[in-house]
Amino acid sequence: MSRFHSMIMLFCLFISSFSYAQTKAPAPFGPVPTENQMRWQEMEYYAFVHFSLNTYTDQSWGYGNEDVKLFNPEKLDCRQWARTCKEAGMKGIIITAKHHCGFCLWPSKYTEYSVKNAPWKNGKGDVVKEMADACKEYGLKLGIYLSPWDRNSTDYGKPEYITYFRNQLTELLTNYGPIFEIWFDGANGGSGYYGGANETRKIDAKTYYDWANTYKLIRKLQPNIVIWNDGGNRADLRWVGTEGGSVGETNWSLLNATGDVPYEMLHYGVENGNAWVPAEVNTSIRPEWFYHPGENSRVKTVPQLMETYYNSIGHNGTLLLNFPIDTKGLIYENDVKAALAFADAVKKAFAVNLAANTKATASNVRGNAKQFAAAMAADSNKNTYWATDDNVTNASLTIDFGKSTKFNRFLVQEYIRLGQRVKTFTVEALVDGNWKEVANATTIGYKRILRFSTVKATKVRFSITDSKACPLISNISIYNAPQILASPSIIRSQSGDINIIPADAESVVYYTMDGTIPTAKSKKYTAPFQTEGKVQVSAIAYEPASGKSSPMTHEKFDIEKKNWKIVGTEDEKASAILDGNPATAWHQSKDKKLPVDLIIDLGNEENLSGFRYLPEQTLWNPGIITDYQFYVSEDNIEWKLVSQGEFSNIRNNPLWQTKNFERVKARYIKLSALKNTEHNDNIGYAEIDVITN
Repeated sequence: MSRFHSMIMLFCLFISSFSYAQTKAPAPFGPVPTENQMRWQEMEYYAFVHFSLNTYTDQSWGYGNEDVKLFNPEKLDCRQWARTCKEAGMKGIIITAKHHCGFCLWPSKYTEYSVKNAPWKNGKGDVVKEMADACKEYGLKLGIYLSPWDRNSTDYGKPEYITYFRNQLTELLTNYGPIFEIWFDGANGGSGYYGGANETRKIDAKTYYDWANTYKLIRKLQPNIVIWNDGGNRADLRWVGTEGGSVGETNWSLLNATGDVPYEMLHYGVENGNAWVPAEVNTSIRPEWFYHPGENSRVKTVPQLMETYYNSIGHNGTLLLNFPIDTKGLIYENDVKAALAFADAVKKAFAVNLAANTKATASNVRGNAKQFAAAMAADSNKNTYWATDDNVTNASLTIDFGKSTKFNRFLVQEYIRLGQRVKTFTVEALVDGNWKEVANATTIGYKRILRFSTVKATKVRFSITDSKACPLISNISIYNAPQILASPSIIRSQSGDINIIPADAESVVYYTMDGTIPTAKSKKYTAPFQTEGKVQVSAIAYEPASGKSSPMTHEKFDIEKKNWKIVGTEDEKASAILDGNPATAWHQSKDKKLPVDLIIDLGNEENLSGFRYLPEQTLWNPGIITDYQFYVSEDNIEWKLVSQGEFSNIRNNPLWQTKNFERVKARYIKLSALKNTEHNDNIGYAEIDVITN
């Protein structure tokens, strides 16, 4: 090579290096996550474990007067909890060190209401320490749940309790190693034991706990922690307004630093919020948070858990999935099986990234610099990203497979260290030489996953149609996930007709009515069929082409409601209460003031031993009853009170509420609503049912 050519090459290299150096990275836009929030976000998936005295009383919430001697788990094994979570793909565990009843799973020196006075290990045990040791052994991070509400403490509601609360907080954040998250429940104040006072105590949740100074204490003791808190007490993470397992399709990781937060803002975030407060989706693998033997057959199926995955992690959130610890001190076998099957399904869905090692091109590249090229979004490196010039807020990136390829999942991530920017985007596939839109969505954030029918194409085009600033895309991945058949739903109409509804219209449904597991050789469902009295129905969806079947749905129905009549209203819409369809609901007249009575004529005298209430199932669940009285009568004149109390945690977990009472004969029932979740007179019902024997 001549000296002249060498000089030319050196000059070109110099010019290239100069240009490269001149292309600056985009400036941050809006609020950005802290390092603590980034570590938390990248965990994506971790566990809750709920365990307390009410595990042994079959209650949702303890009242604070449960006997300490009830706590004696014969096989408690935190290593089993940790092993299950590790094998399920989780990155950490948050333990309910103290729930609302006030019972402490560690030997707190500030109360006698703890494991130190329980028969378990003769009072020498410490569940939190065993959990911490198990997490360390299995490489999991430890989190702590500490209920601010304490239904046992004599001082709750008084200034002295804050010192007690902080003392316990200090114990937990000092004695068990690094804590990645501290979790404070939003339930604050109400009826309780309170050291024998047996009364209702109310507090102002915004001011009572002096959260600003409590947060300072937490950050001093655990500098790398993130804080979860409910309502207007702004912390590092936010609740999403529901415990159903989803956050909004539009999900900004932003809120305003001060002010009240309506539920809808918790669900969707605030596009122009001034604080980075990302969403954590908390839900349970069963209907309830604590263990109930009656829910052993109601563990979420793989299709249900996959729906949760796509609606949480796939919607720019993290997933906090709860395991109720059983009375033996273990995660129940059905829950373990479901969690591991769920992990396997996720692994299979995202096993092969079809965008890896493909050619990527973009309509605009920041400064035409290699460091911001389209390829940076497909290099599997979270610290590199495709970026556009500052004045470009809509642009496209194309992935070229090089051959016709099947896919049905599109995953995209923003480089959120510099802010969340993208407002809307589309995904198109090049099919037989023509571009076809297969999906569109709003926000991206840390991670967004889109699902659509399987398409076969040679190229995929990702187009950002609106962005608050120049978009920064750190990752694009494309997958062809295997189909997972969802369980059919089973409902019984007022006339007694059984309707079995498949989630996939193309699948075939088979069912049994004798308690056996249905197969493709069982009776084929073709149309609704009539039943009388108590019945049980089991059903599966079956795909003939693959031979695959869904998990089984099993429903038990009590007496049919064909003779039932709602007394005292001519509103035809009231029939929604008795139609057997959870998706329909009725609200009583807004002119009525609490207490509000719902009276039903059963048509015949029945032997009753309980009742069930299902609130409206829409997203924000208006008109939910929290406090009730339930009466029975033989003549609609003389009434007998057979049950009263509260539906614990029903606002956040609006599922079927079952209350049992001593057997009694009656023709009429009356559910009296004393209080609702909104503190107004709006009372609604999706379904009412009775339990007979």
